[in-house]
Amino acid sequence: MAKSAAPKPPKLTASAKPRGKSELYRTIGDHTGLARKQVAQVFETLAKIMSVDLTKPVANKPKFFVVPGLMKVKSEFKPASKATTKPNPFKPGEMMEVKAKPAKTVLKIRPLKALKGMV
Repeated sequence: MAKSAAPKPPKLTASAKPRGKSELYRTIGDHTGLARKQVAQVFETLAKIMSVDLTKPVANKPKFFVVPGLMKVKSEFKPASKATTKPNPFKPGEMMEVKAKPAKTVLKIRPLKALKGMV
């Protein structure tokens, strides 16, 4: 009994505009043999894992998540700052008001070597 060959996936070409979610899922499914629904589940699970790993960083202790070979995501806590006056860098001798800023979480994404090599 001969095994039927799987259909060859379409050749990857650059997109003129950013790919939509459906198009991305369909393309990944065509190349991996997974159903579109399964690809969507993989992305949902990846998002949940990232959310758990990156939430609630503490001051001076950032949290990291690495997408192997592609990027490193860093979640860093920035504490609130008080309103103050500082010297104006554009007008020496003059002071300027600096507004207070609330505490926030900052995300920084760095490409890894493999991603840099692709581009």
